[in-house]
Amino acid sequence: MEGKSMSLDIIKEAKKRTIGTKQTKKALEKGVLTGVFIAMDAERRLIKPVMAAAKELGIPVYYVETIKKLGAACEIEVDTAIAGVLKEEK
Repeated sequence: MEGKSMSLDIIKEAKKRTIGTKQTKKALEKGVLTGVFIAMDAERRLIKPVMAAAKELGIPVYYVETIKKLGAACEIEVDTAIAGVLKEEK
């Protein structure tokens, strides 16, 4: 997989984030994300369109080991395959 393997600190410390495929894909289309986090054990059919859109738009993609770890980093009690960091408003 392409992308950067990195600490979850970015998503944990984000003031605003998207959680889940639908929210993240919509935010990508609007151009309001600074990064996308994808769980490596997520279903391919879920992550493939988001990966392609992020790559096309030049948005960095970061990989997290599991959906469980990504959910925990987003401070939710369920697993999540995809999350994004929203641009901060000025």
